[in-house]
Amino acid sequence: MNTTLLAFVILYLVGTMAIGMFAGTRIKSAADFAIAGRSLPLAMVITTTFATWFGAETVMGIPAKFVQGGLNAVVEDPFGASMCLVLVGAFFASRLYKMNLMTIGDFYRQRYGKGVEIFCSVAIILSYLGWVAAQITALGLVFSVLSGGVIAPATGMCIGTALVLAYVMVGGMLAVAWTDFVQMIVLVVGLSLIAVMAGEQAGGAHKVLEMAHAKEWFNVLPDRSLNGWIWFLAAAITMMFGSIPQQDVFQRVMSAQSGGAARKGAIIGGLGYLVFAFVPMFIAASAMLIMPTETEALLASDPQKVLPSLILNKMPLVAQIFFFGALVSAIKSTSSATLLAPSTSFVENILRNIVTDMNDRQVLLAMRITLLAFTALVLTYAIKMQGTAIYDLVSAAYQIPLVGAFVPLTFGLYWRKATTQGALLSIVLGIGTLALFTFHAGLAEAFPGQLAGLVMALAGMLLGSLAPQLIANRHDEHVHHVG
Repeated sequence: MNTTLLAFVILYLVGTMAIGMFAGTRIKSAADFAIAGRSLPLAMVITTTFATWFGAETVMGIPAKFVQGGLNAVVEDPFGASMCLVLVGAFFASRLYKMNLMTIGDFYRQRYGKGVEIFCSVAIILSYLGWVAAQITALGLVFSVLSGGVIAPATGMCIGTALVLAYVMVGGMLAVAWTDFVQMIVLVVGLSLIAVMAGEQAGGAHKVLEMAHAKEWFNVLPDRSLNGWIWFLAAAITMMFGSIPQQDVFQRVMSAQSGGAARKGAIIGGLGYLVFAFVPMFIAASAMLIMPTETEALLASDPQKVLPSLILNKMPLVAQIFFFGALVSAIKSTSSATLLAPSTSFVENILRNIVTDMNDRQVLLAMRITLLAFTALVLTYAIKMQGTAIYDLVSAAYQIPLVGAFVPLTFGLYWRKATTQGALLSIVLGIGTLALFTFHAGLAEAFPGQLAGLVMALAGMLLGSLAPQLIANRHDEHVHHVG
């Protein structure tokens, strides 16, 4: 067990928790808790947006996929994920900010009514199970690796989750934003330092790039077959579009102090994430030259341990402290945001439709209780799902909002003819199709279920919105002709 390193990591966890707890002293209302009172400057919008995306899958999941299949294997994340934030900033942030909403579910209520609000909110909340579980799984892995197996992964999950939960329950979105700002500095500095060290140990950055080129890791596009392009497109849009109607993204938009900061913060944060996501990939590629035998063995057994093993076996203590500090920063920033988002959505868009006379203090208390309950649920789910790849947990999470919430949001903002009937039919057909493909192995192997679900969701919106009007017009024409 590396006692010194473990002590530093625990100290860092406690320190960031203290920052978040201090931020909690400024929480006076449900709006402060959910969207930081719309007070964040551009710099903090950028860091908290970047931080939400830069999670466990970026540090361990993406590099593992990259050294197995090159850039083509990570088209979902970081390419799709970063473009999601750019699209949010370019086409959604300003319009949503002007509406002065607390949650993304509020938009569905204002545009389509309570039924669509509840359906879309449920779809969005369910999608967080996999994403948060991925972060909790990574926390367990960190404690297990640092303790030399003395701390079991499940125990590590419980410890890490408790430390994150403490400051999110007290400080809400304001605590998330403050801690994100500190954690992103640690993350960027730490991983940059390690990338330089890894490049030197591998014989120079050019050696790493030459090896990656020789292994054709830089090939992004699929083979030229129709089937190859279909699966490539499905992977690209899963996070690119599926993340847009997410509460954690919406919270960053609404937490900004102005519409301009919301728009610019999302775009800059997205582009920054895309650029910096290549740093862990570079470090993992360096491992192939620094410790080729060990890396090959890990790729066959547990690819997610390539980076931690490289750091622990080949790097000095200062690099180890920076790496695990950066890794914990990435995990905490993402897990804090993704614990808060579904909890606020549940209270604002589901509970308040059941208990209609709640005052602001009761709403704030309900958000904190829901946060505790959701954390317990997702911790149990993460422990049950041990062994599932972090990258797979994250990518699967976005399929539900992609087919159930993206079309109603986009058409609701940009198409005046979109109706409640269209939104409901879109949700039913989208989620129904995804479910059919999920539970029918033959269909799932023949065609990507999320793409089929999105096509049906589009068809549902068009059919449900236009068909009643076409029928009414034909009826009027018939009455006029008879008259």
